[in-house]
Amino acid sequence: MLPVVALACSSHYEYAIEEFCLAKFKLDMEGLDQQHWCSWDDTVVSYLELTNCTFLVAMKMNCFWPNRLVDEFFIRIHRHYFHDCSPTGRLLHDPPNRVLGPFIIVPVLVTLLMTALVVWRSKRSEGIV
Repeated sequence: MLPVVALACSSHYEYAIEEFCLAKFKLDMEGLDQQHWCSWDDTVVSYLELTNCTFLVAMKMNCFWPNRLVDEFFIRIHRHYFHDCSPTGRLLHDPPNRVLGPFIIVPVLVTLLMTALVVWRSKRSEGIV
């Protein structure tokens, strides 16, 4: 009897999470500017609500959770909304100037210092044979 429950669960469960869970998530994501889709701070509440919704629907329908349908559902969500995001979930941006500055200034100063040292040594050694 378990396979019959599992088969009935799959078709109805998939429809239920599409109708009840995905609809709310789509509205939440449409309310965000697309540039903020990769910001975890901006999407965490909607994403957790979506996850919780799939769990509650599964429990109400006596389905196992997580299951293959939930995995496929979230893969579709990620392919649509989060395909351009970095693996860490953070928006990529330049470091602040106080961090970036030393990485630029130090090599420039070392290059100038080494050039001055080579010129000074070459002028000093001209008289020495």
